[in-house]
Amino acid sequence: MFTGLVEELGEVQSRQQSSSGAVLVIKGDLVRKDLKSGDSVAVNGICLTVSRLGGAGVFYADVMPETLRRTNLHELRQGSKVNLERALRAGDRLGGHFVSGHIDGTGEILSCSREGNAGIYHFAAP
Repeated sequence: MFTGLVEELGEVQSRQQSSSGAVLVIKGDLVRKDLKSGDSVAVNGICLTVSRLGGAGVFYADVMPETLRRTNLHELRQGSKVNLERALRAGDRLGGHFVSGHIDGTGEILSCSREGNAGIYHFAAP
C-alpha cells in the first residue's frame, strides 16, 4: 500500500530484456536506504517488487510482460526519470491517500490547460 506521494525522483540506470519481461535497474538514494529484496516500491505509481539490491543507491525490479503492456514502463530507457515511493509501514503518517499501485491500464490525456498556478487535465480511461 502506498500514499501516492512521491518520495524521490529516481533514474533508470538500465532496462534489460529478459525471457520473462524486463529488468529495471533504478538509482534512488533515499528510497534505497532501507530496502531489502522482496520489498515493494512504487515506480511511476506502479507497484514493483525489489528483486535484488546493487551498490550506490541502486535496486533491481523484474517487470512482467503484462505490466509492460498495461503501463508506461515499456517506454523507460537509461536516463529516464521515475517517481519513487516506498511502501507504507504500520505507524507511518498518511499524508496522501491509500493507493495499491496495481495497474489495470494506461489512460490518455485528452486536454490540459492552466488555471492560475494549477494544471487542469482531462483523461480518458482505458
